[in-house]
Amino acid sequence: MSRPRIVIVGAGFAGYRAARTLSRAARGRADITLLNPTDYFLYLPLLPQVAAGVLEPRRVTVSLSGTLRDVRLVLGEAGHVDLDARSVHFTGPEGATGTLAYDRLVLAAGSVNKLLPVPGVAEHAHGFRGLPEALYLRDHVTRQIELAASGDDPATCAARCTFVVVGAGYTGTEVAAQGQLLTDALVRRHRPRRGVRPRWMLLDLAGRVLPELDRRLSDTADRVLRGRGVEVRTGTSVKEATRDGVLLSDGEFVGTRTLVWCVGVRPDPLAESLGLPMERGRLLVEPTLRVPGRPEVFACGDAAAVPDLDEPGQYTPMTAQHAWRQGKVAGQNVAASLTGGELRSYRHKDLGFVVDLGGAQAAANPLGVPLSGPLAGAVTRGYHLAALPGNRVRVAADWLLDAVLPRQGVQLGLVRSWSVPLDTASPEQVRMPDAPVRNQPGGDPAHQHPGTAPGAHPAPGPVTRPDIPAEGEQ
Repeated sequence: MSRPRIVIVGAGFAGYRAARTLSRAARGRADITLLNPTDYFLYLPLLPQVAAGVLEPRRVTVSLSGTLRDVRLVLGEAGHVDLDARSVHFTGPEGATGTLAYDRLVLAAGSVNKLLPVPGVAEHAHGFRGLPEALYLRDHVTRQIELAASGDDPATCAARCTFVVVGAGYTGTEVAAQGQLLTDALVRRHRPRRGVRPRWMLLDLAGRVLPELDRRLSDTADRVLRGRGVEVRTGTSVKEATRDGVLLSDGEFVGTRTLVWCVGVRPDPLAESLGLPMERGRLLVEPTLRVPGRPEVFACGDAAAVPDLDEPGQYTPMTAQHAWRQGKVAGQNVAASLTGGELRSYRHKDLGFVVDLGGAQAAANPLGVPLSGPLAGAVTRGYHLAALPGNRVRVAADWLLDAVLPRQGVQLGLVRSWSVPLDTASPEQVRMPDAPVRNQPGGDPAHQHPGTAPGAHPAPGPVTRPDIPAEGEQ
């Protein structure tokens, strides 16, 4: 009798945890295949520290083949799932196509940058969902400070030293906090014109930073940011983006060369392409994470709308904490479905949240206890070390070195602006010249970068999206 075939799509928090749980539960009695564009699991909460030069890029990545026993890794992006034929069609990193047949399917495709219909944003802003975007931002910020130090025009220097972050959720708040520390370190070596200082702006239409968290955590983050000189503007967002700056919703024009788009995320378009019942772009599932009417299909993480059993009528939010836990339940339930065991429902208990504000500062409420200052910073870093599936010693070593040595402020020039467009369903991969990019439901290429002469690096042009942006704060 042949062994059951299990295919897991995506190796984010949910997919990685599902694969690890299944590999331990199956004990070689099933063929487990993990389909993912990269060969690593990315620990997203530490990505702002990569952009700020605190951590080296490989510190926040965990090898899939090195940590998942008895799991076959297939590099590629799922483009189409044939539910009736029980097969997943994918495209490999070099353009070759393939098909994976399954007896059980776990959809954990994750999420991508959320776009809102704001003129110029797709052309001039960059998101913060993948390692390429973090590397680009670190190079870009460093370059702007260096150019400002050698420039002659005061207005241009001021624009280069102005950095606008839209979205004051987890990501935007941490990017602004870490970025401000980075630019302060850079100006100590590269002094811009007299009177020009780095200016960081954090915008959100909500009434406070971290609107999804407890008010005390929000107040702590707001106090730390403002104390460092970050301009926190609530009830404000971007009305239009241009090459020279952004027009704010209050009518003010801010000259800048840096617009970081952190308004939130939307589920990967793959979920929408299945033609199954959805909830705001997320695949509706039962509390057991099984797709109704498709007993062989499970979904978890950002791609799934999982009923919140503690809040009837609500769905669990799209957070790493939920994705990690749902991945474990999905793995256990897939294993149980193969042996006739009982499937368990997903139920969560809030363990609290941590927000790293750079240096020794953080906001945290472990088990509901509000903390701030160095104590919160220690708890936050301890939490991340415990949650990391690997690289703990290397991460701790980088933190120690950052505390005692000056930060290395150099451009590597590995990621260009046009290779990390905001409008893409593949933020974990850089766009290559003349390579199609999957940014439509179903995996059809919607745009491809025009051919370029050697050494040319044009900015990306506008891309038309067939989907409607999900709702959420800006």
